[in-house]
Amino acid sequence: MPDSWGLAGGDEIVPGLAAVSSLGGGTVYEAWLAYDERLQAPVVAKLLRPGHVDDPASRTGIEREAMVLQELAHPGIARLFAHDLVSDRPHLVLEHVDGPTLSALVSSYGALPLQQLLPLGIELCSVLHYLHGRGTCHLDVKPSNVVMGAPAKLIDFSVAMDVDAAAALDHPVGSDEYMAPEQCLPGERGPVGPSSDMWGLGATMFRAAAGYRPFDRDPRWAQLTAAPKALPDFVPAAVGNTILSCLAPDPADRPLPVELAARLADLLEQVPQARLSGFSIKL
Repeated sequence: MPDSWGLAGGDEIVPGLAAVSSLGGGTVYEAWLAYDERLQAPVVAKLLRPGHVDDPASRTGIEREAMVLQELAHPGIARLFAHDLVSDRPHLVLEHVDGPTLSALVSSYGALPLQQLLPLGIELCSVLHYLHGRGTCHLDVKPSNVVMGAPAKLIDFSVAMDVDAAAALDHPVGSDEYMAPEQCLPGERGPVGPSSDMWGLGATMFRAAAGYRPFDRDPRWAQLTAAPKALPDFVPAAVGNTILSCLAPDPADRPLPVELAARLADLLEQVPQARLSGFSIKL
């Protein structure tokens, strides 16, 4: 059996928290849709995998995520309801957002239409504007960390940190295809910080707009040596240029969240609106 708690639907995760169905997870964590008896509501339980319970780096990650989320309150961030980091199964209890991740949506149905893409970008700008205003960097903005609720929510704060800690990084942090160049080589490509999140947002919106990533997985960190791939012809040039502005190699050349949101709002105003045609009903 892989590094897993071996849970099944109906099993008790900890007293008062019952597993419903697996939501997958990653190398360090497994995630479950669960039922919280105290809240009388479905939640997401994020557990350290058994092999990581005694790993100092993994414990630091879940402790940091709990500490960061306790201080945040924004409609675009899944709420932290509870956490227990000293039990046999260290875990977080998070708000359950009913919706697919952006990565699952794009994988199943392809690129998003502009009517969905542009509002999504504005909502994520709002989240990053809030985070950066509180001195926090997410550092792992990517499609699998965006849940397509109403509004969309940014999840997984396991590598989030304050701007001073980000600027002091001396090792890579993030997910390879969505890492800003300075996250790949801290200290060599400019400071890691809020503008790194804007690069991640640009790469995420590129994937949503095109249906594919701006850079190949092979070689690793292709963003250090290659330009982004061309966007498809169906992406309007103004939209493409706005997305690509976030992928500027120099962090200083990337827009702020409020600047990007304003550009996206202007573009949204230009999108044709659905309307009735041919006939109407008059009372």
